[in-house]
Amino acid sequence: MEQEFELIAKTFMGLEPVLAQELTQLGANKVHIGRRMVSFTGDKEMMYRANFQLHTAIRILKPIAHFKASSAEDMYEEVKKIDWSKYIEKGKTFSVDSVVYSEEFRNSRFVTYKVKDAIVDQFRENTGTRPNISVSNPDIRLNIHVAEDAATLSLDSSGESLHRRGYRQESVEAPLNEVLAAGMILMTGWKGETDFIDPMCGSGTILIEAALIARNISPGVFRKEFAFEKWPDYDQELFDKIYNDDSQERLFEHHIYGYDIDMKAVNTARLNVKAAGLTNEISVDHQDFKNFKKPAEQSIIIMNPPYGERISTPNLLGSYKMIGERLKHEFGGNEAWILSYREECFDQIGLKPSIKFPVYNGSLECEFRKYSLFDGRMKEFRAEGGIVKTDREKQEMAQKHRFRAVREFKTRLDEESNNEEGDIRSFTFHKHEIGDFAGGRKRIDHDDRRGGFGGKRDDKRGSYGDRHDDKRGGFGGRSDDRRGSYGDRHDDKRGGFGGRRDDQRGSYGGAKKFGDKKFGDKAKRGGFEKTTTHVDSED
Repeated sequence: MEQEFELIAKTFMGLEPVLAQELTQLGANKVHIGRRMVSFTGDKEMMYRANFQLHTAIRILKPIAHFKASSAEDMYEEVKKIDWSKYIEKGKTFSVDSVVYSEEFRNSRFVTYKVKDAIVDQFRENTGTRPNISVSNPDIRLNIHVAEDAATLSLDSSGESLHRRGYRQESVEAPLNEVLAAGMILMTGWKGETDFIDPMCGSGTILIEAALIARNISPGVFRKEFAFEKWPDYDQELFDKIYNDDSQERLFEHHIYGYDIDMKAVNTARLNVKAAGLTNEISVDHQDFKNFKKPAEQSIIIMNPPYGERISTPNLLGSYKMIGERLKHEFGGNEAWILSYREECFDQIGLKPSIKFPVYNGSLECEFRKYSLFDGRMKEFRAEGGIVKTDREKQEMAQKHRFRAVREFKTRLDEESNNEEGDIRSFTFHKHEIGDFAGGRKRIDHDDRRGGFGGKRDDKRGSYGDRHDDKRGGFGGRSDDRRGSYGDRHDDKRGGFGGRRDDQRGSYGGAKKFGDKKFGDKAKRGGFEKTTTHVDSED
């Protein structure tokens, strides 16, 4: 049996318990929750699976050294003690990403340079040659985390942030981060037991993440590569086994419905759903939530309405009042979950939540609230045995310090890196609810993905939503290389549309193995008066 080693899974603030549960179910050992991270132990297979199968991890780090450094000289000397020939082979390139919370090391870029210098100097002294630094597509990615004088140096096994699934073709303004969307769904406990509705679906992120969870499909199946595939000890046979193992995938007997008031958002969501090969599971239609009618089938609603921060809307409070009215009159017997930011907005809903979870959406400290809807009066509902708030929810809500006593309702873009890899961007404000396509982020060259979609990006100068410590994160956010770390095209990756690499790795263009399952006409479940149209009938 292969020896276990220390690993760290990074995530967003508020999603740590969900990630810990995912890791436990995956079979990880010594799972401990930290701040925006969960530590655990496992072998090489566990590390591969963590990257490939976790829905709520941003990246997986493998620590290789822990040390104390109270000065720049200490940092240099400690890094130089490591035998770098074990990790960086001759002719290979590397990069360093720094996260620093320290009085001594106030500039993360300075730490980056010190680490790079120590590695390069060691190679020059031992071999007479030096490895090159690659900012766009390094063979080895390193991560240095400094908290005061405690430093942890890790190999980054993920590469670009794991929230970049690979299915997103286009985007609307302020799209929800895929990892946050998956975390929200897992928080509700929904695993596909009922129909699922997102009435303000934007580009379809919540819909697609719900389908992956319902089908138990690994989100990594869409990715073109992971950083560990360039490591000297990479075991291709082992990863092929993990990649091709669909034994845990399951049938989804219900349906997922998405709606949006903005036709551009509807078309974008349809495009993304089709790229993910999930047109049988998901249908998307153009509809205003004010016309919502009670669905015929048991359903759950998860929605992320505009907050008035990154997307403006003409009558924000009126929109939330309408949401509460529709839920109260047309969603009895079901539960709805709403992510928002302003207390004023939640107040307008006019319903009492059974539980509130604090989560960060980028730099915004938001709340994810559950509303248990029932017909008639609460007294009668309870008399008939109805439960508004479970014992677990009562315990959760009784915990002190779940939320800050005072929250400022403004965008805190200059705040310390609350989510170093959040989806914090520069936004323009529009008058309609969902907004236009964000900056024309269409991906091109659809010939180099595992799934045959979204290859070379035209927004090469930055990571999609990745913030690196105190840099100028955001859309095209800067990392230590000044132009972002991700965005290069890889010509030799897995399969085109329907292709397979070495006849092993399936594409996901038309959905691996399950693309031919038909669901028939489910219009009666859709929740709106308008007849639903399945995505693949209009694309």
